[in-house]
Amino acid sequence: MSKKKEIEKKGAPKDTKEKKEEKKEEKKEKTPQEIEALLLSDIVSYAQLVEKSATTKEMRHIHRAVRHTFARIRRKLNVNLLTKLIQRTVPEDLPDYKDLQSVVSTVQAPTLMEVDTTEPSPDPSPAPKEDVRPTALSPEVEVYVKLLVVVFLVDHKQLSEAAKLVTYLVDKVGAQNSRTMDPLSAKVYFYFSRVYELSDHLADIRVKLLQLQRTATLRHNYEGQVVLLNLLLRNYLHYNLYDQAEKLASKTDLKTERANTNELARYNYYLGRIKAIQLSYTEANRHLQQALRKGPRETADGFRASVTKFLIVVQLLLGEIPERSIFRSKGISHALVPYLEVTQAVRRGDVGLFKKSLENFGELFKKDKTFALIQRLHHNVIKTGLKKINSSYSRIYFKDICKKLGLDSVQDAEFIVAKAIHDGIIEAKINHTEGYIKSNENIDIYSTNEPQRALSQRIQFCVQIHNDAVKAMRYPPDFKKIKDEKVEKAKEADPDTELPDLMDDDEDD
Repeated sequence: MSKKKEIEKKGAPKDTKEKKEEKKEEKKEKTPQEIEALLLSDIVSYAQLVEKSATTKEMRHIHRAVRHTFARIRRKLNVNLLTKLIQRTVPEDLPDYKDLQSVVSTVQAPTLMEVDTTEPSPDPSPAPKEDVRPTALSPEVEVYVKLLVVVFLVDHKQLSEAAKLVTYLVDKVGAQNSRTMDPLSAKVYFYFSRVYELSDHLADIRVKLLQLQRTATLRHNYEGQVVLLNLLLRNYLHYNLYDQAEKLASKTDLKTERANTNELARYNYYLGRIKAIQLSYTEANRHLQQALRKGPRETADGFRASVTKFLIVVQLLLGEIPERSIFRSKGISHALVPYLEVTQAVRRGDVGLFKKSLENFGELFKKDKTFALIQRLHHNVIKTGLKKINSSYSRIYFKDICKKLGLDSVQDAEFIVAKAIHDGIIEAKINHTEGYIKSNENIDIYSTNEPQRALSQRIQFCVQIHNDAVKAMRYPPDFKKIKDEKVEKAKEADPDTELPDLMDDDEDD
């Protein structure tokens, strides 16, 4: 055994270590200029994919270009990179050439990239040669290049220039009724709303968004429909117009099988907020859980934090205590500290701690748009306190309840206790003459219907997850028709074969 260990130490692992060291040295040797050249070749190759999709009418090319561009390259754009991209893709004789060059040059940003050793996107198409100059510009490539300029301007806070350019792009994509323009148009609509939101002029584009939604519906632009629906819901919720948002969502037929997963997550998040304000806490909880499930797991910390905040408050309003693991979620745990304090106040039934948390984090709750919902938790804190008092004391006076719960007067305590008894929260009897309540004997919860209700809720939740998973599965075109044809051919070949056996074999295949 010792000889084998010596051979293993002296053998092939050295070669692998040397190779790894060589690879590390190669990565270190790359200069910022070389990394910028690789990124430029990637962007130009994606522009070629957009051009190819426009000519061949194959949507997979443009989807790939848009996905990789905004996932990998957006944060790495700079003045020098965009200037070279415009030179590679836009003909010099067009007026847009000088306009784009001047817009990009106004941004005060470093011309060279910061050192970044991340690898470029996988297997990009070969980049064009340096001496090849573009002779024509297709509408798709024009929108793609100008959209990159808009993103660059937004990231560098040049909102006035970005608003002019993105408004031009909205009119441009509106004049093009082409399916290859749909993925680009969805991005254009998103940044159109984003620019005006950062400028605090969202109300100015609401009519325009409604017009674009109608146009996208008539043209069967499903990607644009979903994005515009989310933008309209966000527009309404920004100004607390919950009734208009609910009417829009209820009268819009969203085809979930054609929508992007991220857009579905946003849609469920907005619906959860609407239902929570309208006191439909069960539906709000379902939509928020769907948003958290469909959204990114490790990235998009801001979105996950926003969804989790509303989910915690809604679960508290339902009378449930969120799990401790939710507050330890990676990347968002620091943002959930105020909500942990509110949860502890509700769990303990401590009215003083609840009021203290509202005083300390009131401004933060208002910024998160959860302040109105958290104020409703005051009744839940009092109910929890009454439950603990009811289980701890066989008889207690109203003045003592008033001190423990921090109520204003004994009369308020009596009214609250009477309401809790009427709603079935506590089991007790009130003695008005002597001013106390007498608790009834504790009933075994397993002799009631409460466990059956909890089990029914969990079964419904699991069935809903199963139905969503089945809907999300992909089947080949005419799947049922092909399956029926196979069964008929098998029956013609062998009439004695039973139909259920054929169906089982086909499902196993």
